[in-house]
Amino acid sequence: MATEGKNLSEFDSNELPNGAHYRVGIVVSEWNREFTRAMMEGAKEVLISAGVPENSIIVKWVPGSYELPLGAQIMLESKSLHLDGVVAIGSVIRGETAHFDYVCSAAAQGVKDVNLKTGKPVAFCVLTDDNEDQTRARSGGIHGNKGTEAAVVVLKMIALRSECDQ
Repeated sequence: MATEGKNLSEFDSNELPNGAHYRVGIVVSEWNREFTRAMMEGAKEVLISAGVPENSIIVKWVPGSYELPLGAQIMLESKSLHLDGVVAIGSVIRGETAHFDYVCSAAAQGVKDVNLKTGKPVAFCVLTDDNEDQTRARSGGIHGNKGTEAAVVVLKMIALRSECDQ
């Protein structure tokens, strides 16, 4: 396994952009809440450590991972939120049917589409695991916290957009 024995969430905080003027959304799936809440907390910790004011981190919940793309798009297009980017957090655990494949594919393609449609970064933070042990390991366990990684991604992409808009 490529991730065996590795914490994939390690990053150099000195390489994070100053987020003091950023407004970041986090859209979170209610499905598998134990894991999505842990990833949301990891994302918030990184954003705050990068200087994003706590009141500039807007969290919204959606029913499942399938709804993440529309949730992110609604947040980014909101006239009142004025967001610079969004972290989309979900967890889909393989079951006995093909439903897993459809939800995972739709969430991934949908998040990509929102990135391109809005021109604002949406970090894809959807765990697509075979079982709860794998999910636990990636939502704050031995392999780190994908929410942490996604927050780093959205910060760096907001900085890139800002840098290129000047």
